[in-house]
Amino acid sequence: MTLSTQDIAAGRENADIGTELVLDTDAMRIWHLRLAPGETIPAHRHDRPYVWTIVTNGQGVSQFDDGCVVPITYKAGDTGNFPDLSPDNYFVHDLTNTGDTDLIFVTVEFNTRGTNP
Repeated sequence: MTLSTQDIAAGRENADIGTELVLDTDAMRIWHLRLAPGETIPAHRHDRPYVWTIVTNGQGVSQFDDGCVVPITYKAGDTGNFPDLSPDNYFVHDLTNTGDTDLIFVTVEFNTRGTNP
């Protein structure tokens, strides 16, 4: 299964990369993402530098706008960094929790390129 054309179009308009925005400043936005087993965060765009860390162990699958479908096994503390994203260099994806425990992430989006360590 891959994202539909409609999902990709909606994802390009969706800047909500988590389930709860917990801080929004001039420099950054901090999101929490919690997905129960079987739950999916809808397609959304990543167009700013960001870093994520997962707090729990678990499994998921992510579908991307380029047609890739990526199964993922997470270990608590895993971290990813995407320093080169911009409005001209972005991607759209969703994430489904395919495991039997909640997936819990903390993600920090940087509003300006120079603030990403």
